[in-house]
Amino acid sequence: MKAAILNGYDKNGCDLVIRDIPVPEIGNDEVLVKIHTAGVNPLDNMIIRGEVKMIVPYRFPLVMGNEFVGTIDKLGAGVSDFSVGDRVYGRMPLGKIGAFAEYAAIDRRAIAKVPDYLSDEEAACVPLTALTALQALELMTPKAGETIFISGGTGSLGAMAIPVAKSYGLTVITNGSAANRERVLSLGADRFIDYKTEDYAKVLTDVDAVLDTLGERELAKEFAILKHGGKLVSLRGMPNGEFAERSGMSAVKRMLFKVAGGKMDRMAAKKNQSYYFVFVHEDGAGLKKISEIFAKRRIEASVDEVFSLDEVNAALHKVAAGRSKGKTVLRVNS
Repeated sequence: MKAAILNGYDKNGCDLVIRDIPVPEIGNDEVLVKIHTAGVNPLDNMIIRGEVKMIVPYRFPLVMGNEFVGTIDKLGAGVSDFSVGDRVYGRMPLGKIGAFAEYAAIDRRAIAKVPDYLSDEEAACVPLTALTALQALELMTPKAGETIFISGGTGSLGAMAIPVAKSYGLTVITNGSAANRERVLSLGADRFIDYKTEDYAKVLTDVDAVLDTLGERELAKEFAILKHGGKLVSLRGMPNGEFAERSGMSAVKRMLFKVAGGKMDRMAAKKNQSYYFVFVHEDGAGLKKISEIFAKRRIEASVDEVFSLDEVNAALHKVAAGRSKGKTVLRVNS
């Protein structure tokens, strides 16, 4: 089978190599999936540059790709909750990625059935970002009626986070470019702030929770609008000791991340707030919940451009350049 391979980290980025490798063997609790489409994400470029090796230390050569859509071709002996031919999607297990390939062996606990109304390209937009939103909200333990601010909610993460937050009964506020106002409001946002005409830090106060997608440069403002005792979950800030402990990391890594994320923890402590960092992990049960939300609300997924597997490096370069209007997708098998 063909697969896109990374042979080693390069802090400046590097191209993947398309190679023929054996179809993987499956374990007792795994399924063999024929990959139809795969989402291309900033995370893929971060892995190439070695930016997440402290969180997940990969070995090489590495088949790349973190999220997929496909059909089950073969079942492990211990798999009874899926059938051959099921159309499934998922975020690849952290320690065993490999969606940029014609086939992948995947733990059954990492997958869920795709909502019927989504095409393969549309479904490839969902697993990574939707699970990120879900896992962030689970850390917030929100109550219906509370207010959440999603920073920069006009991108692919916001497109998933807004409807997931609404499923919790939350009032959702986000900001971004005015060109995206109507699309974001149609996803369920209750208030949209045009960042060119309004500073959210001057018009918001005492929100119950913040989902940060912008990173350290915005954190001080985000903590300022958060209520005393509120919770901020970041996708782009520094990991901290709480993240390392929650992830079951070694004592050495817990100490390192406690130091690395100390600035964020100190910012949070000023108003008895809580700071969390999220690095999305596989979760078939969570993705099943996402599928139910999508099926009920008929949420649309936005595809920007579709590339072939042979064009994987062009797809990665496009994602690295930013300014996408939706998800960049690889078409692997027809």
